[in-house]
Amino acid sequence: MRLYLSCLSLLLGIIFCHGQNKQLLYNVNGLPQSLLNNPGANVNFDGHIGVPLFSKFHISTGSSGVNLFDIFDDSNSDVNKRVSAAIRRLTRNDYFTLHQQLEILSFGWRLGNGQYLSAGVYQEMDMFAYFPKDPALLVNEGNNAYLNVPFDFSDVSFTGEIMTVYHLGINKRINNKLTIGARGKLYSGIFNVASTNNSGKFITRDDPNSPNFYRHFAENIDIRVNTSGYASLNNSGMTVQESTRDLLKRSFFGGNIGAGIDLGATYNLADNFRITGSVLDIGVMYQQHDVENYLYYGDYETDGIEPLFPDVVPNGSTIPYWDIFEDEVDENLKDETLNENYITWRPVKFNAAIEFGFEEMFEVCDYRRTYKRRNYNLIGVHLFGVKRPRTMNYALTTYYDRKFTNNFRAKISYTVDDFSYYNVGLLVSTKIKKFNFYIAADNLAGYFNLAKSQSASLQLGMQFIFKKQ
Repeated sequence: MRLYLSCLSLLLGIIFCHGQNKQLLYNVNGLPQSLLNNPGANVNFDGHIGVPLFSKFHISTGSSGVNLFDIFDDSNSDVNKRVSAAIRRLTRNDYFTLHQQLEILSFGWRLGNGQYLSAGVYQEMDMFAYFPKDPALLVNEGNNAYLNVPFDFSDVSFTGEIMTVYHLGINKRINNKLTIGARGKLYSGIFNVASTNNSGKFITRDDPNSPNFYRHFAENIDIRVNTSGYASLNNSGMTVQESTRDLLKRSFFGGNIGAGIDLGATYNLADNFRITGSVLDIGVMYQQHDVENYLYYGDYETDGIEPLFPDVVPNGSTIPYWDIFEDEVDENLKDETLNENYITWRPVKFNAAIEFGFEEMFEVCDYRRTYKRRNYNLIGVHLFGVKRPRTMNYALTTYYDRKFTNNFRAKISYTVDDFSYYNVGLLVSTKIKKFNFYIAADNLAGYFNLAKSQSASLQLGMQFIFKKQ
């Protein structure tokens, strides 16, 4: 049972949450999706319409401390030792993450005053979990080797959400150097789970005065898991059609709602030298519909089960030791299910970049465009950060962007993050008249052996881009 639970906790992290939400599309002017990463990006087109459901699909996954090969390595046939070694190596700050976006609608156009207005709808999923170091050790190895060592339940920390996002953004050039932008968002929640402020410890102390020489203490246990959108789906009486209708209803503000804002700016230090920055998803969700909270709290201490001999009471029935023990635990450690509303904050994301261009290209002057690419080659550095329950997670990327022709460009990147020090990514974008297609992937080396890879990211999209002649 211990092995099963330990493997389960690791595999759920590795298989289903195999990268941080780094964006190869950041600072890729000429693609409408760059506006989602920086509403203040320079815009060199006059309108766009995304292919519905195909204008953007993005998925990124990552595991900061373990991969599938660590568990299923054939060179060591003892799976117990492999699981134990992985659990010992991981820390409470190692984490698993899964992020996904599907753009449903996307469009934009340039207003008569030169500002660019964009809008759209996309579905987003974000899952994040820290590795529960102490509980995993307790389940896998027991407490025999950890006398007088506390197992801390604050190691348990995870969040997850699925939602539909409706957004409207404005992009404005202030002058030849500065462009700013903002995007308002309405969130329609589909599912949410959050358990981030848990506390309590379990400790076994050696006590010569105890009947069994040891005393076990559960101290200040306070574990809470908040959920919304789960209870109704867990209703076994719902049919597939009813569940589908319920999910669609939540996508159109039929469930929990929230609001947020994105801010961004670009400053041109020179024609070929610029800095950019953005803050995304400064937002809040109000979880008020289909809410269930699962609580486990209290204090308890015990010497363990002490059998009496003979173990038969006068009437001939066996003493129910385990039932008595369970009753004592239930009396002191409470298990409750509530329906209390709660608030969650979106994981705020930060982008900052500096970019330099060389090998000048020449285009026909057009005063209506706020930005024209002036160089065939661009090199830059991009810092990405996302706020997680305990700290910020960062990724630092350097990149080279090359425009080969008016219809073909490519961008290659190198990233250092919590998952790898040799993450090489590639973006390719091609255009046929007004139709544009792009595909981007991170950690290309990892695709040759996914079992050894600790992160992966893939993004692609199709849209029509319009430029006035």
